[in-house]
Amino acid sequence: MALTPLLPDRHPQRNFFIADIFDNLPVKDDMASMESPFFTLSTRPDHRHLSYSNGNKSVEVIPSGLGLPTIFDKDILLYCASQVMEKINHGEIPPQTLRLSVHDLLIATNRVTDGHAYDRFRHSLDRLRGCTVKTSIKTGHTTQVKGFGLIESYEYLESSHVKDRMVALEITLSDWFYNSLIAKEVLTIDRGYFRLRKPIERRVYEIARKHCGNKANWDIALDKLYVKSGALSAIKHFRAAVKQLAKHDHLPEYHVKYSRDNDMVTFGKRGAVADEIANDMQSELFSTSGSAASAPLTSLIPPDLLENARDVLGIGADYYDLWHQYINWSGSKKASNPRAGFIGFCRKKVGKAMRS
Repeated sequence: MALTPLLPDRHPQRNFFIADIFDNLPVKDDMASMESPFFTLSTRPDHRHLSYSNGNKSVEVIPSGLGLPTIFDKDILLYCASQVMEKINHGEIPPQTLRLSVHDLLIATNRVTDGHAYDRFRHSLDRLRGCTVKTSIKTGHTTQVKGFGLIESYEYLESSHVKDRMVALEITLSDWFYNSLIAKEVLTIDRGYFRLRKPIERRVYEIARKHCGNKANWDIALDKLYVKSGALSAIKHFRAAVKQLAKHDHLPEYHVKYSRDNDMVTFGKRGAVADEIANDMQSELFSTSGSAASAPLTSLIPPDLLENARDVLGIGADYYDLWHQYINWSGSKKASNPRAGFIGFCRKKVGKAMRS
């Protein structure tokens, strides 16, 4: 039986805490590892030295005895980054050492929660801690020239009732990764990322998210995309994988098109209708607030509307991410009063969290 392009949604019925994570906590990815390959795309132990350079930026990842950290190991960093950014957005100074529930992390990243999952999780921690990274990429305006792991250290407690089951986890982030979060060098990624089955699909998505963003489209030569991906397979196999992505069209946020005429790949932003609605709302909002109608989407919320949102949500919420959610939620229907609609959307989010 052929595998479907996407993994199943393994936890459709979540408890109140996990539901809150998925509804109100955007998933964050650091821009440095979106831009450059830090993780192997191999599903088998990869013991090569992963090297990449682009202009004055270079990355070298040296594996431990378990091999290079994998793109699936990165889920741990995505979860940690989301937790840290939530604290920053609420005006807090986040700790570099995080206390986490492994069970909640597995559910939030669409993992199974059986005993084997905890074994795989331990190996992920070891690969993240054991690798040595050397890079000229700055995070938080700082270039760290010493070798470092992607996490500094970890410690966990095991259940006395269930053998080998981790019940509590502490992860200390590396200075380099922590600096990138403090400097807010992150982007919000679609939660559908955790349903992508193949490593190459996850890597291609985050490259598209970094470079295409909210633009209508972005073009890149396939050979350049191949190098940027850090793929281990031959380029002909990479090309075949891109063609499959274009055929199934299941990448979150972006359509993928491959042109055999010039060997180019084009990423197109999904939701063109929503973008048109956003432009309509932008004109209406700024016409009533006196701001320039040509203001960029990331600074779309007029000051008075932003103050109203703060009254509803309190200081520190990720208002622009909520606005992005609101635009996408609006779908093909334009709110008769987008200003009141956005405030109502914020109230609904807060009410849902309080009822959970």
